[in-house]
Amino acid sequence: MKLATIPNGTKDGELVVVSTDLATAVSAAAIAPNLLDAMERWSVVAPRLEALALDLAAGRAGGTFPFDQKTALSPLPRSFQWLDGSCFKNHLRLMALSQGRDPDIEVNAPFPLMYQGMSDDFYRPQGEVPLPREEDGIDFEAEIGIVVDEVPMGTTAAEAEKHIRLVLLINDVSLRAFVKREIVTGFGWMNAKASTGFSPVAATPDELGAAWTGIVDLPLRIDWNGEPFGRPSGSEMSYTFPQLIEHVARARKIAAGTIIGSGTVSNASYKEVGSACTAERRSIEMIEQGEPKTGFMKFGDRVRIEMLDADGRSIFGAIDQTIVQYRR
Repeated sequence: MKLATIPNGTKDGELVVVSTDLATAVSAAAIAPNLLDAMERWSVVAPRLEALALDLAAGRAGGTFPFDQKTALSPLPRSFQWLDGSCFKNHLRLMALSQGRDPDIEVNAPFPLMYQGMSDDFYRPQGEVPLPREEDGIDFEAEIGIVVDEVPMGTTAAEAEKHIRLVLLINDVSLRAFVKREIVTGFGWMNAKASTGFSPVAATPDELGAAWTGIVDLPLRIDWNGEPFGRPSGSEMSYTFPQLIEHVARARKIAAGTIIGSGTVSNASYKEVGSACTAERRSIEMIEQGEPKTGFMKFGDRVRIEMLDADGRSIFGAIDQTIVQYRR
């Protein structure tokens, strides 16, 4: 089952069910007005949403319309909580080495590295990303994420899989000029992280087939200004999403609708597959050439993030965003 949110004049938008090929959609407002409401009542509404998805696939659903990724909102235009990890050891190693930190401290940490981000407003999947200054070191970070229903405190990894309801893609927009300062103070992220963007569509894990094993064993496709930038796979994630849930739920309940990210996708074979953010490419250049050659994003730059299934079909639609200067 694939779900999306379209504008309807409210902050949370209107929930729709989308066909597997992302071509058509049908309103699910009669079942749940928006996705956040659906997540809070998942056990009740999920069977009805699945029945609507089957009707859509069979051509029985009334009121269908073409699904337009360009006008879709993020599946959750806002949520109670957005938690992001950094679960790719290659990325941690490269970033630490280039910045003069001991990579072993982060790479071999006995627990996943995670932070709680801003979740009251998310960017549209396709459109403009307004930011104040190019000098802030604008960067994209391509990630994979999940959405959970309510998770009780103390939930173990073995129990957590049943709480993972949806999978989506993420652009964790970052301002690199503030990263070092906020790492040193230990009170970040605040200035280093802008709003976050998500794919037009969120899919239930079964839509991924064998590629879903608590991680997503498929490559991301990242293009910068129309040129291929990276094709790293989610297969090298060092902690599974159930393990991330266990870590977060150790001493607190997790609210329904919480989004949990993997961190920047990165592979040890980066020379062949590329990277998922400019900071990692700059780190590689620093390590191998003594200085970074790649610049950060400029106003007018465009990033596209997508994931295809084994048959070459887009699973979540594409994040396709252009950086523009914010004006009040």
